[in-house]
Amino acid sequence: MNSKAYAQPHPEIGTELIREWAPRGDPRAYVVLVHGLGEHSGRYERTGSLLADAGLFVRSFDLIGGGGSGGRRWDIDEWGRFHDQIASHVVWAKGHGQPVVLMGHSLGGNLCLGYVLSERPKPDLLVLSGPYILESPAWRRGLAAIAARIAPKLAIPNPFAADLLSRDAEVVQAYLSDPLVTTKSTLRMLHAIATSASELRVALGGLDIPTLVVNGSEDRIAPPSSCEILEELDNVDRRVYEGLRHETLNEPEGPQVVADVIAWIDAHI
Repeated sequence: MNSKAYAQPHPEIGTELIREWAPRGDPRAYVVLVHGLGEHSGRYERTGSLLADAGLFVRSFDLIGGGGSGGRRWDIDEWGRFHDQIASHVVWAKGHGQPVVLMGHSLGGNLCLGYVLSERPKPDLLVLSGPYILESPAWRRGLAAIAARIAPKLAIPNPFAADLLSRDAEVVQAYLSDPLVTTKSTLRMLHAIATSASELRVALGGLDIPTLVVNGSEDRIAPPSSCEILEELDNVDRRVYEGLRHETLNEPEGPQVVADVIAWIDAHI
């Protein structure tokens, strides 16, 4: 397995940071991996390596405003810009003539789900890890909308504690000390996340590609109950891992979760 990280020019944000994990031989599929809120692609080193060791080429990237990419820190003026960013990598992956898997965690899962429900170029398979599609109460969304209009660029702490990510204390400490992690988002960013989660739940009937959903039973950020609506779809497989928190991929049992994802991919390509 070979890995590398590099920056490339981006027409809107100046620079986009990309990470790739390549298998030793010819890849049998390409995985485009999308990270979650406040974090960056570098937090997927173990996951990317495990996928590459199994013969998959993995490309991840730092979202607009996140990690080593340009843009105002965790702020967005148009939600579709995230989907456009994903599209550029899906199109790149499709250009290799192999099956393409779009994989996203948390906010990344939200974005990947929204992406495949849009009119953009489709991957062959979709993998969602703890996707954030939790529907907030209407009154809370209303207050968030007002706050986002009054002070759209005001950054406030993200609504979760670091110890909710994983039971592994080293993972939590690494997250807290990581200079590329940002623990605040703007009001309009948080409002856009909540809005997109509600809109996705309405649009799920349009999900028409094989999809795997992975949840931890002890996830308090994107509760597994919020994904039960996905399990009702015929083309969705769902697995809930007992005792695991939000970042199933970064739990002590993470390698087994990745192995299960690989087995599911192999069964569908």
